[in-house]
Amino acid sequence: MPELPEVETVKRGLEPVLRGQKLVRVELRRANLRFPFPEGFASLLEGATVQNLSRRAKYILIECDNAMSLMVHLGMTGRLTVLQPEGGAANLGEFYFETGADTKADGPHDHVVFTLGNGVRVVYSDPRRFGMMDVAQTALLHEHKLLRDIGVEPLGNELSGAHLAEKFRGKAAPLKSALLDQRVVAGLGNIYVCEALHRSGLSPLRKAGSLVKTKNYDPRLDVLVRNIKNILSEAIVAGGSTLQDFVGADGEKGSFQQRFTAYDREGDDCITAACAGKINRIAQAGRSTFYCSVCQK
Repeated sequence: MPELPEVETVKRGLEPVLRGQKLVRVELRRANLRFPFPEGFASLLEGATVQNLSRRAKYILIECDNAMSLMVHLGMTGRLTVLQPEGGAANLGEFYFETGADTKADGPHDHVVFTLGNGVRVVYSDPRRFGMMDVAQTALLHEHKLLRDIGVEPLGNELSGAHLAEKFRGKAAPLKSALLDQRVVAGLGNIYVCEALHRSGLSPLRKAGSLVKTKNYDPRLDVLVRNIKNILSEAIVAGGSTLQDFVGADGEKGSFQQRFTAYDREGDDCITAACAGKINRIAQAGRSTFYCSVCQK
């Protein structure tokens, strides 16, 4: 499943394509993805001009000039592809989009097609259909049922050691599970939590509350926050991580997986200085956790 860096990469790739463009046609190829499309989905968007794109957790928010916003979640295999008019190619911002082999957008998994005023089409494809789309009033997005309970953004100033201490106090849940709770931190996923915990020397198995004293908290929470921010920023620069299906809006795959120190490295030597351990894999809440039992305490 695409995590925050991958979603941010897609959002940044779409910005120069969509911003300022009119949505002249919205074509639905089916009645639902993970959830049914809302009634009047296409009519709420057609004729509107895109003003801004943003991201909240793993949701891409596309704000239009008619006071409505399109919400997009890529699920596990969702992909947004930009198709130029036949025979054309363009340099759009930092991304180069070229006419692909399939310019008809008629594949079996192409479920939604947005046609822009300049002839460009943005195609949403999703083999497993675990993604979702919704349309809501922009002014009320913060009250949307999928957004209202989401925690602080990990790249913002609100994420701090003190914030984690407040959320972790008295928690018996494993540290990794606590970090994956979207009510605590928005958008953190399995890959980058494994990486941040390994870089911070913290075991994913220890109780989250063990890092919080009666009045103070373990300074390693500050280290953890710094590593979360650094890893996510590095991954965004690298275009995210490509493990199976992820590609950016420009068709390029991410490369951060080449820098993994723990995730998907079961049996490999730990690269932490002076550590003689190996990377182990265990299952936590149905997900694979990769860590070193020697240097992560």
